[in-house]
Amino acid sequence: ATIDVLPSIREAVGPDVEIILDGGVQRGTDICKALALGADAVGVGKPYLYGLAAGGTEGVIKAYDILKTELDRAMGLLGTGTVDELKKRGPGLIKKRNGSVRDYPDRYAYERGYGGGII
Repeated sequence: ATIDVLPSIREAVGPDVEIILDGGVQRGTDICKALALGADAVGVGKPYLYGLAAGGTEGVIKAYDILKTELDRAMGLLGTGTVDELKKRGPGLIKKRNGSVRDYPDRYAYERGYGGGII
Protein backbone atom coordinates (compact mmCIF):
# COMPACT_ATOMS: atom_id res chain seq x y z
CA ALA A 1 0.00 0.00 0.00
CA THR A 2 1.09 3.58 -0.59
CA ILE A 3 1.18 4.33 3.12
CA ASP A 4 3.67 1.50 3.69
CA VAL A 5 6.33 3.04 1.45
CA LEU A 6 5.73 6.66 2.44
CA PRO A 7 8.39 6.80 5.20
CA SER A 8 11.08 5.41 2.88
CA ILE A 9 10.11 7.90 0.16
CA ARG A 10 10.32 10.79 2.63
CA GLU A 11 13.72 9.55 3.76
CA ALA A 12 14.96 9.25 0.17
CA VAL A 13 13.82 12.69 -1.05
CA GLY A 14 14.38 14.63 2.16
CA PRO A 15 12.33 17.45 3.67
CA ASP A 16 12.53 19.87 0.74
CA VAL A 17 10.40 17.86 -1.71
CA GLU A 18 6.63 18.07 -1.34
CA ILE A 19 4.91 14.70 -1.09
CA ILE A 20 1.19 14.39 -1.80
CA LEU A 21 -0.23 11.00 -0.83
CA ASP A 22 -3.20 9.96 -2.90
CA GLY A 23 -4.87 6.60 -3.03
CA GLY A 24 -6.88 4.63 -0.51
CA VAL A 25 -7.69 7.60 1.71
CA GLN A 26 -11.22 7.29 3.05
CA ARG A 27 -11.06 8.33 6.72
CA GLY A 28 -9.59 11.06 8.87
CA THR A 29 -7.31 8.45 10.45
CA ASP A 30 -5.86 7.76 6.98
CA ILE A 31 -5.05 11.47 6.65
CA CYS A 32 -3.52 11.49 10.14
CA LYS A 33 -1.28 8.50 9.36
CA ALA A 34 -0.16 9.97 6.04
CA LEU A 35 0.79 13.31 7.59
CA ALA A 36 2.56 11.60 10.48
CA LEU A 37 4.56 9.36 8.14
CA GLY A 38 5.84 12.13 5.89
CA ALA A 39 3.18 13.42 3.52
CA ASP A 40 2.80 17.18 3.11
CA ALA A 41 -0.71 16.87 1.71
CA VAL A 42 -3.30 14.14 1.21
CA GLY A 43 -5.71 13.64 -1.70
CA VAL A 44 -9.26 12.75 -0.69
CA GLY A 45 -10.97 12.02 -4.00
CA LYS A 46 -13.19 9.13 -2.91
CA PRO A 47 -14.86 10.90 0.02
CA TYR A 48 -15.38 13.95 -2.19
CA LEU A 49 -17.03 11.88 -4.93
CA TYR A 50 -19.12 9.86 -2.48
CA GLY A 51 -20.39 13.09 -0.94
CA LEU A 52 -21.07 14.60 -4.35
CA ALA A 53 -22.99 11.55 -5.53
CA ALA A 54 -25.01 11.29 -2.33
CA GLY A 55 -25.87 14.92 -1.77
CA GLY A 56 -24.39 17.32 -4.27
CA THR A 57 -22.67 20.36 -2.79
CA GLU A 58 -24.08 19.67 0.68
CA GLY A 59 -22.82 16.09 0.46
CA VAL A 60 -19.29 17.25 -0.33
CA ILE A 61 -19.38 19.68 2.60
CA LYS A 62 -20.63 16.92 4.89
CA ALA A 63 -17.91 14.52 3.69
CA TYR A 64 -15.21 17.11 4.41
CA ASP A 65 -16.75 17.89 7.81
CA ILE A 66 -16.63 14.18 8.68
CA LEU A 67 -12.98 13.93 7.59
CA LYS A 68 -12.06 17.00 9.64
CA THR A 69 -13.81 15.65 12.73
CA GLU A 70 -12.09 12.28 12.36
CA LEU A 71 -8.69 13.93 11.80
CA ASP A 72 -9.13 16.20 14.82
CA ARG A 73 -10.15 13.22 16.97
CA ALA A 74 -7.21 11.09 15.82
CA MET A 75 -4.75 13.91 16.45
CA GLY A 76 -6.24 14.47 19.90
CA LEU A 77 -5.92 10.80 20.76
CA LEU A 78 -2.27 10.95 19.69
CA GLY A 79 -1.71 14.01 21.86
CA THR A 80 -0.95 16.37 19.00
CA GLY A 81 -2.67 19.74 18.76
CA THR A 82 -1.46 20.87 15.34
CA VAL A 83 -0.51 19.32 12.03
CA ASP A 84 3.04 20.64 12.49
CA GLU A 85 3.30 18.81 15.82
CA LEU A 86 1.86 15.67 14.24
CA LYS A 87 4.47 15.81 11.47
CA LYS A 88 7.33 16.36 13.94
CA ARG A 89 6.32 13.60 16.36
CA GLY A 90 4.49 11.43 13.85
CA PRO A 91 6.80 8.54 13.03
CA GLY A 92 7.14 7.70 16.71
CA LEU A 93 3.37 7.79 17.21
CA ILE A 94 2.30 5.45 14.42
CA LYS A 95 2.53 1.75 15.14
CA LYS A 96 2.31 -0.71 12.28
CA ARG A 97 0.44 -3.91 12.94
CA ASN A 98 1.94 -7.22 11.95
CA GLY A 99 0.95 -8.45 8.53
CA SER A 100 -1.87 -10.90 8.13
CA VAL A 101 -2.90 -13.29 5.39
CA ARG A 102 -5.31 -10.74 3.93
CA ASP A 103 -2.42 -8.33 3.27
CA TYR A 104 -0.71 -10.58 0.75
CA PRO A 105 -2.06 -11.94 -2.51
CA ASP A 106 -0.65 -15.47 -2.23
CA ARG A 107 1.78 -17.69 -0.35
CA TYR A 108 4.79 -16.59 -2.46
CA ALA A 109 4.26 -12.87 -2.01
CA TYR A 110 7.07 -12.62 0.53
CA GLU A 111 9.59 -13.96 -1.97
CA ARG A 112 8.55 -11.25 -4.43
CA GLY A 113 9.01 -8.55 -1.78
CA TYR A 114 5.39 -8.10 -0.64
CA GLY A 115 5.91 -9.01 3.00
CA GLY A 116 4.73 -11.89 5.19
CA GLY A 117 2.73 -14.12 2.89
CA ILE A 118 1.10 -17.31 4.12
CA ILE A 119 3.45 -19.47 6.11
